[in-house]
Amino acid sequence: MKGKGDSILVTGGAGFVGSNLADALLSAGEKVIVADNFSREGVRMNAAWLKRRHGDHVRIETADVRDAARVAALVQGCRQVFHLAAQVAVTTSLADPRADLETNVLGTFNVLEAARGMKHPPALLFTSTNKVYGGMDEVPVALDGDRYVYADGRPGIGEDARLDFHSPYGCSKGAADQYVHDYARIYGVPAVVFRMSCIYGTRQFGTEDQGWVAHFGLAMLRGEPLTIYGDGCQVRDILWIEDLVRAMRLAMEKIDAVSGEVFNLGGGHRNAVSVRGVIERLRDITGAQVPITRADWRPGDQKIYVSDTARAERVLGWRAETSWQAGLEKLAGWLHEANLDTPSPARAVVAGAALVAG
Repeated sequence: MKGKGDSILVTGGAGFVGSNLADALLSAGEKVIVADNFSREGVRMNAAWLKRRHGDHVRIETADVRDAARVAALVQGCRQVFHLAAQVAVTTSLADPRADLETNVLGTFNVLEAARGMKHPPALLFTSTNKVYGGMDEVPVALDGDRYVYADGRPGIGEDARLDFHSPYGCSKGAADQYVHDYARIYGVPAVVFRMSCIYGTRQFGTEDQGWVAHFGLAMLRGEPLTIYGDGCQVRDILWIEDLVRAMRLAMEKIDAVSGEVFNLGGGHRNAVSVRGVIERLRDITGAQVPITRADWRPGDQKIYVSDTARAERVLGWRAETSWQAGLEKLAGWLHEANLDTPSPARAVVAGAALVAG
């Protein structure tokens, strides 16, 4: 049974995905609590943007999901919880695996326990990652021109793929993923898991470690050099943020039917594009001709990851509507309008597995 409260909580709500989701919910007349620890670049700008647009209709709280008592207080009175707060970078998890574990595993556990303790637990959506599938070395891959493809002709990776957590980040998100799945099964918490591929769009402040598509766009607009790790033929199914938000809201609307389900969410085979393809499209849009250098492959970088979104399409009645070509044009336009194209000394980097696989 869904929670009886009248508010919706978005943890990590001032982040890239969270701020877009909160904006959509607020625009639909919902009462939204945005909870964030404000540790990432750009999140204060996103929170200020939400406040400007929605005023007192949005409640912004500084909170860390590792604080169980704080989490429990925020979850009380909510009918839905979108749990997006996380440590999101493989590189950061390698440098500080304890903080990664405490944020991603203990933080998720705190959210789940807060929900379980309520008479009417709120519906919960957890954002997981394709990293739970690991390197997928057993999947046959071939080079087709300047991009990798699945050699056996499959459209993408389905939810039945073997779990094989790689890196501390993969382990922490994978453990949290399984906790959410099991709390739905064992305790009846109405919960759903999205294993997401590469999400991009407005309100994204791309860095070397996370948000590679926006990072590329910024580099192009600023005239900064790019470094490609590997051959640039790596393929990802990039998904425009508004398409993801729509899928999230559909899942919550159908929570009684989809509780306990896992969905692979990405752009799918129609939005599968290589690193080189993204660079070429951004060149066409911006007219930029930035220097590009090559470096060795990063350990564990998947040559191709494409989500098989058939289950989401069938069960949720959803499909990605924004083509990657159109999405990149919209992204570049927003980066320019937001005055983010001022040159900086930072070097733009394609970070292989840590960056490209999201």
